[in-house]
Amino acid sequence: MLLIDSLIKEGWLKTPLVIEAFREIKRIDFLPPELKNLAEANEALPIGQGQTISQPLVVAFMLELLEPQPGQKILDVGAGSGWTSALLAYMVSGGELKSKIKNDPTGSQKRLQKSKKEGKVIALEIVPELKEFGQTNVSKYNFIKKGVVEFFCGDGSKGYQKEAPYDKILASASAQELAPDWRKQLKIGGRVVAPLGNSIWVFIKKSETEFEEIEYPGFVFVPLINK
Repeated sequence: MLLIDSLIKEGWLKTPLVIEAFREIKRIDFLPPELKNLAEANEALPIGQGQTISQPLVVAFMLELLEPQPGQKILDVGAGSGWTSALLAYMVSGGELKSKIKNDPTGSQKRLQKSKKEGKVIALEIVPELKEFGQTNVSKYNFIKKGVVEFFCGDGSKGYQKEAPYDKILASASAQELAPDWRKQLKIGGRVVAPLGNSIWVFIKKSETEFEEIEYPGFVFVPLINK
């Protein structure tokens, strides 16, 4: 946990829910066998097919910007290894409430059951081999069996209309612009966190036609693959 402690100390991890997800969802479970010894490395690592599992610092920063909450429906574009999908699943299913059940067994259990029922992550991956890899990894945490995460193989830039609208959308690969389908499939009041070029952007949907845009420059991502 030295990596997580350093991310907290340096201010990348701030929110209790995000911190707990990082502690409970082990990065080592989402790496190829030959790279598991590098799970604590704060760097992006190859997972095959020209793709990577993102640098923990970047994942922490993006999840803090995304602000996932129990009960929300989130679209995870470019799911890759499945690590971000599992982190999101932990948060939308009310993982942070588990530690409170002992102190408040009745109230906390009810809230936990409610959030588990409502929260969902739709994981999109365009590369079939990586879709299978990510799905297998997320299965280690039972999220797929419980219906918290569903994996689909498809063009992430088109979103996934069948499950729309979404409270939040997270993208882990860089595009040139905010995909029009993401704009349409996001709820009013929802937000997209996505890399465009070498910046991480936050888009907050104010109305059907208006978005607030915030840029955080200085990052590097693999490109988003389109069909």
